[in-house]
Amino acid sequence: MTEAEARPVTEAADHNVPAVVSGEKETLLAFLRYLRTSVDDKVRGTAEDDARRSPVVSGTSLLGIVKHLAFVEVYWSQRRFAGSDVVQRGDGFDLEPADTVESVCRAYAEAGRKTDEIVAACSDLEQPLARGRHGLTLRWMLTHLVEETARHAGHADILRELLDGTTRR
Repeated sequence: MTEAEARPVTEAADHNVPAVVSGEKETLLAFLRYLRTSVDDKVRGTAEDDARRSPVVSGTSLLGIVKHLAFVEVYWSQRRFAGSDVVQRGDGFDLEPADTVESVCRAYAEAGRKTDEIVAACSDLEQPLARGRHGLTLRWMLTHLVEETARHAGHADILRELLDGTTRR
């Protein structure tokens, strides 16, 4: 039996996963907030150089993931759903010399706050996105943001472990 198999499963094993909330929109937002916090926790506490460093062939870094996720939230909630004239280039992964853990995390938190504000103002999950002709809705957008954030949170888990051995959620 491995050490992991020998450890008892406890209530703490759920890592504070959100409980089922009152409605579908609120549940999706609760999981999105939980995942944002997980991503933020992965990059916080790393040295600036480590946050920028990529231990994998793809070149992906912790800081690049956080910057990309901020980009994704702005793209989907502000540009595509709300129809704002937000200009973005690339995919958000590329880091500028001025990007720091603090500045990128702050931008990610602001993008998340704005997403939450936009979503809270809409009562209909079937509301179509303002930009696009594919029949995408608020429900689809929220589900996509949860999926995208969860996928990259997993990447961040692995990167952080490769960088300094940290394995907490």
